[in-house]
Amino acid sequence: MHSILRAAIPAAFLSLQSSFAVAAEQTPPDNAAATLPAPPPLDAYGELPRIEDAAVSPDGHSIATIVQTGGERRVVVTKDGKTILNAASGKNKVRGIAWADDDTALLTNSATVAMFGFAAAKYELNGTIILSMNPGNQSGMVFGREQAIADTTRGNYGIRIIEGRTVGFFGGLALDVGRDGVQFRHGRTTLYAVDLATNRARLAAPAPDENHYRDWLVDAAGKVSVVLDIAETTGTWKINLAKGQELVRGVDPTGDVSLLSFGKDGSSVIYQVEDEDGNDRWFEVPLAGGTPQEILKDVNVQRIFVDRRTGSMIGYRTGGDKSETIMNDPVHQSALRRTFKAFAGREVHLVDWTPDFAKVLLRTTGSNDSGTYYIVDVTARRADPFADERPRIAPEQVGPISVVSYTAGDGLEMDGVLTLPPGRKSERLPVVLLPHGGPAAHDTPDFDWWAQAFASRGYAVFQPNFRGSTGGSDAFRHAGDGEWGRKMQTDISDGLAELAKRGLVDPARACIVGASYGGYAALAGVTLQQGLYRCAVSVAGVADLKLMYATDVRESGNSKMLDKALREQLGDPKGYDQVSPRRFAAKADAPVLLIHGKDDTVVPYKQSQVMADALKDAGKPYELVTLEGEDHWLSREETRKRMLSETMRFVQKNNPAE
Repeated sequence: MHSILRAAIPAAFLSLQSSFAVAAEQTPPDNAAATLPAPPPLDAYGELPRIEDAAVSPDGHSIATIVQTGGERRVVVTKDGKTILNAASGKNKVRGIAWADDDTALLTNSATVAMFGFAAAKYELNGTIILSMNPGNQSGMVFGREQAIADTTRGNYGIRIIEGRTVGFFGGLALDVGRDGVQFRHGRTTLYAVDLATNRARLAAPAPDENHYRDWLVDAAGKVSVVLDIAETTGTWKINLAKGQELVRGVDPTGDVSLLSFGKDGSSVIYQVEDEDGNDRWFEVPLAGGTPQEILKDVNVQRIFVDRRTGSMIGYRTGGDKSETIMNDPVHQSALRRTFKAFAGREVHLVDWTPDFAKVLLRTTGSNDSGTYYIVDVTARRADPFADERPRIAPEQVGPISVVSYTAGDGLEMDGVLTLPPGRKSERLPVVLLPHGGPAAHDTPDFDWWAQAFASRGYAVFQPNFRGSTGGSDAFRHAGDGEWGRKMQTDISDGLAELAKRGLVDPARACIVGASYGGYAALAGVTLQQGLYRCAVSVAGVADLKLMYATDVRESGNSKMLDKALREQLGDPKGYDQVSPRRFAAKADAPVLLIHGKDDTVVPYKQSQVMADALKDAGKPYELVTLEGEDHWLSREETRKRMLSETMRFVQKNNPAE
């Protein structure tokens, strides 16, 4: 444990600012590569982070962490520096940890479960485990003591203190218990209030009607106050008070409306809608009724921060090149600004905080930092590092990370994240193009374990934020609509051309590697495009858009909203074959490696199977690696390490770094 949870190292903010200054990129002598020490073993990158999540208790005295040690996930809780809990987290996949009160933590996990009588054969189901530090209270799975509620949680709708008792509001699935056994009443979410000391649940709000979706806001007193209801068949949505008074309504055939939080003083509701031009717009409407007013207009909001005691919005984080965290309270804002300034040159993420912001928990990452957690005493102006994500990777072994801006062939401006081999000259390097998944996602200059693994072996790695990516404007995100295999694809190769133009990489020594949508882009790079890449690696990638469309719609229960949303993103289904790598396998001009988890519930394993069959029929070189028991997110350490090992072997064989 000592190498993971570090002894506290007091450091004043001023000293932090100087000690973590980013070193200027240096050009080593021509023989530098020959004198460089050996890089860390590949497993140091493929391992799950030694710390996966952390949370600070409301009183600031306790820290709960999810750690990896000895090949096992464990939950470790310290109080005032002393360990009070060190327990195995179980076989399920751990997703996060949070505090409900000073003595109760909540562990979220998930498992891939076979389901009968539902639209899909397998689902990834979440569960919530109560971890009480008080031996007189119940610990165990939320709903574990209820016969008529399934042992799975579908959303956490807030923690409230009601008459001195801590109550959690969770979505659940109601069961019918009878002589013939137990069966699901339906697949729609019901809202329950759970007394966390006893783990007993009561109904807080009923499930929506059939073909409806529902969301709720719970006020500071623990009352279900606001309800969002969306009609699946028509797209009609309305936000009502729980007693029935309508606050606002609208129509969106794709269901792009979200109930976000209460306003900063709890007297209003904040919600988000997408307008006809595809722009996300935020509105605030008083609980007493009235005309909704637009807020945060022209602000690129990436995340909001909510008071866990009341459900009110307390701040937000913006996206773009100059991302910043904005808090409503000027005292909290000033404290965070000082804190973030102390870590200049790093990507800084606000992980958790006490209600008074006396203590905040941060995670830093970037050049020279493979991931570090700090507990910051704002009042004392002191930051203590307490955990390293990847202790086997030293700061000097982290490749330099930067953002490269470039212009696509049609004039659209975009950027990407460039990771370079540590200690090597940045000149005509072999390169790996690593497009992200989603595609509604984006890459930032953080430490990326996959990119850094390639960089450690001598490759430049470029992660393009092609059109359709988030993190920029809504117009940029929607510029990807209907462009799978078209402009989204050439945006990637335009990034390669920009790096070559700058003399950073050798375009004749390029491979393309990716997962999920990135896996699709990798396959498209050697089938829909030719002459660009020496190899392609697709991890859980899409090979056939028509198959993806049919599967997604079927597994949604033939949702009209999803059908319309997919058509908006992908275009007319009649054109899907034209941009499906499976249909162009005969044109593949480089070896292909397919890697896929058998338990993938997002992109089914069948996608890689049909691509392998098409390549085989066309007589093209390919390999198919099956990861037994693995999901879409590579959640298990052994299979993640195998994926990285197979990928590195394949890239080094077909595109040697030396």
